[in-house]
Amino acid sequence: MKLKAIRRGKAKAKAGALVLFLIVSLFSSNDATINSHEFREAPEFYNSPDCGSISDSDRYICWEEAVHVAMTVDRTYIRGSMAAILSVLQHSSCPENIVFHLVCSSRSRASVLREAISKSFPYLKFKLYTFDESEVSGLISTSIRSALDCPLNYARSYLAKLLPLCVRRVVYLDSDLILVDDIAKLAGTPLGENTVLAAPEYCNANFTSYFTPTFWSNPSLSLTFTNRNPCYFNTGVMVIDLERWRQGDYTTKIEEWMELQKRMRIYQLGSLPPFLLVFAGNIASVDHRWNQHGLGGDNFRGLCRDLHPGPVSLLHWSGKGKPWARLDANRPCPLDALWAPYDLFNTPFSFDS
Repeated sequence: MKLKAIRRGKAKAKAGALVLFLIVSLFSSNDATINSHEFREAPEFYNSPDCGSISDSDRYICWEEAVHVAMTVDRTYIRGSMAAILSVLQHSSCPENIVFHLVCSSRSRASVLREAISKSFPYLKFKLYTFDESEVSGLISTSIRSALDCPLNYARSYLAKLLPLCVRRVVYLDSDLILVDDIAKLAGTPLGENTVLAAPEYCNANFTSYFTPTFWSNPSLSLTFTNRNPCYFNTGVMVIDLERWRQGDYTTKIEEWMELQKRMRIYQLGSLPPFLLVFAGNIASVDHRWNQHGLGGDNFRGLCRDLHPGPVSLLHWSGKGKPWARLDANRPCPLDALWAPYDLFNTPFSFDS
């Protein structure tokens, strides 16, 4: 009887430990996704013969001939970031000439992120920057989806401050996309004499819906778009002239709109509207093939969507649904199969029965 009681006690303790482990795993799942051993090492890609080369490996950050790519990385989206980096390298003619500028939050475990990226891409030319969330946390107002309120989501507005002055042009990419074309084509988009950024424009979208009636009923605000032909553009894919951005102090211009938003609620949707207020109607247009966006569905239900008509160079799962989450749940959308080959995440372990 005593032996049975001991066994029952051990069984309860074991079950309790298992439950505790599952609870801890649930609440620390974001941390778990950045254990470096959970990502496979990507293959190495080499330049074609007609590519230039960086002679001094220690000075690649400032190499003008490089294609500079900026992305944010965090525990939640690291899996998507890894896939995006792999897709960029795989489809580039000169992959050794791509420099990644990766921005993480001040609260992130930067050393773990760096280790995970370095192990999957031991040859990658990259630098990790820390974004001080206090710069923007007091300016953020709630939007229709909590994920859009993450301070790191606003780091794209601070690239000109974060990146070295020697970096004059950068391609900004979200973490929920893949490229199926050479990024050098996108990076080489002509900006004209005074334009600060380039992005695909969608002039058939209902532009007025991004701002509240308060905005449109106030002439001093709505006149912002006078002499401009404002069109919606998605800020997940942009070519930015950082030198012109710095000269025009565009970070301050964006912050001013965010401060106004805190006082009178002039828009609804995260970090996008301030960009539209500052830049819409004044950007260099890029072919739509470079941002087939919205594949994550809308910001409420995340329903499956099809590609827009026309050729494709970049697929973007903007919206609520992310391909890795739907694949893990065994409820993928048809287009998620196009993302899966770039996934470097190892299959999670399972408990033995």
